[in-house]
Amino acid sequence: MPNNIRKTILITGASSGLGEGMARQFAAKGRNLALCARRTERLETLKTELESTYPNCKVSVRALDVNDHARVFEVFKEFKAEFGLIDRIIVNAGMGKGASLGTGYFHANVQTAQTNFVAALAQCEAALEIFREQNAGHLVTISSISALRGMPRAMTVYAATKAGLLSLTEGIRADLIRSGSPIKTSAILPGFIRSEINEKVKNTPFMVDTETGCKALVKAIEKEPVKAYVPGWPWALIGFLMKRLPLKMVMKLG
Repeated sequence: MPNNIRKTILITGASSGLGEGMARQFAAKGRNLALCARRTERLETLKTELESTYPNCKVSVRALDVNDHARVFEVFKEFKAEFGLIDRIIVNAGMGKGASLGTGYFHANVQTAQTNFVAALAQCEAALEIFREQNAGHLVTISSISALRGMPRAMTVYAATKAGLLSLTEGIRADLIRSGSPIKTSAILPGFIRSEINEKVKNTPFMVDTETGCKALVKAIEKEPVKAYVPGWPWALIGFLMKRLPLKMVMKLG
């Protein structure tokens, strides 16, 4: 684990699910939080709760629809001006709408593609502008175990966007290595963690509750790995197998 403490952490999509869960875990560690999401009323409630429970934790919140790309840059810069230094940015905002291609749900599939990849690109660009200026920072992208192979039905576009985000993160890392930059990157591949995005999905193997999953996420992020499967067990093993098994076997996970 790195010796330096990432004191101020920016999390997108922080009003619910994994974003909210990670915010709670980092607040318990005494970190300052810059939280953004579309649902500001939920952010304000979370801010009040966290600052009451953890008085040494400063929490700032802002409304942000990550598909408003210009606003992504504005909000990130506003947080930077407020805190002076942003140590870690977690690109977490996303969605899981969709259906099999060719079945009349292009509107849902393209919304997922835009939110999970194009908007993530905007967040990475905005984050790296700040980090390059600081010459320091830790960029974290929340990909998915589904990034490793193509998935059927509603997971098809979702998995493709997460694969794109995984590749994007590696490309960013390659560019930073080439330039000798101290900026760190981590691609996190969660397995099945219960959250609002999948609350209606039943009979999913190895599903863990939100709190357990978010504790594992934060533990992994704090180590600043290049890539991590979360929770490590059984997803590191499953990830190894997914890349090697026949597609007919892999798609049963979808």
